Amino acid sequence: MKASYQKYTLQFKRPSGTSRGILTEKETWFILLEDTGRTGIGECGILRGLSVDDRGGYEEKLKWACNNIHLGKEALYDALMEFPSIQFGIEQAFSSLKSRSSFILFPSRFTEGSKNISINGLVWMGDKAFMQRQIREKLEQGFRCIKMKIGAIDFGAELELLRSIREEFSPDDIEIRVDANGAFTPGNALEKLKKLSELSLHSIEQPIKQGQWEEMAVLCENSPLPIALDEELIGVFDFATKKELVNTIKPQYIILKPSLVGGFRGSKEWIQLAENCNTDWWITSALESNVGLNAIAQWTYTLNNTMPQGLGTGSLYTNNLDSPLKVKHGELTYDPSENWNISVLKK
Repeated sequence: MKASYQKYTLQFKRPSGTSRGILTEKETWFILLEDTGRTGIGECGILRGLSVDDRGGYEEKLKWACNNIHLGKEALYDALMEFPSIQFGIEQAFSSLKSRSSFILFPSRFTEGSKNISINGLVWMGDKAFMQRQIREKLEQGFRCIKMKIGAIDFGAELELLRSIREEFSPDDIEIRVDANGAFTPGNALEKLKKLSELSLHSIEQPIKQGQWEEMAVLCENSPLPIALDEELIGVFDFATKKELVNTIKPQYIILKPSLVGGFRGSKEWIQLAENCNTDWWITSALESNVGLNAIAQWTYTLNNTMPQGLGTGSLYTNNLDSPLKVKHGELTYDPSENWNISVLKK
């Protein structure tokens, strides 16, 4: 078996605002396997400033993994514990190599094109007019669940924007999730959560910065608005610490980004612990190309979670790899009559 890796830079169609600044491009890395005429591909989706493996020596670790591919998936996964995005790339690449098609990792009614996955529409940070325009577009596109980033503009303006949506659309018309990306402080979070709860929102992601377990536990116990942990899960590697985190904070939801929490295996551990504590969960992509998104979507479908998932990021880029994945009427679809095109990786 031979393994190689390749860097690829994804270009955003338009600058996208996050709590960590404006994104115009995103680097990603592909692992390519070859064995007796078969090929496999996996994506190592790193998010600068957020991924725990955004650190020195990342490319060297990728090179090491390729040079030691003979060790096999499980041994490599264990050796790459502190590099969750590479763990996920390895998982994908081995599954891809073994499949009848390099891109059908989990055959199902989804990959047959007969069933779709309900997803939320993502509204990026910006001024009020820009965010309002995005919301209108998502509704016109058929989304019945939107996720709105907050914390970048004045909180009063964000409340006003959310209130204007609720005046026009009831919770039966549109489910609204908000993501604070840790923008609140332990001192002001509860007051802000009470104001947000008056707008019949579904939940809020990561109201305060990660690493403040006791403060987050107090919020989860007292907040009238359900809280979902996101960044809180990043960088927690061993099962015992994961269990301690969930049992201490007792969140209403956790959100799993396989590229950030150790792929399928790491996500399954979190799901097991969450369900033991009656905590619900959903899956979200982390700005991967269509290769990573495809793997996440196919796996997610097999979990039979009917909540809207966070898998609508494939159309963000001008140079994404052509794939059968499409977003239609607020759902992610897979059209088996469409072909993949990864020719850009062979240049």
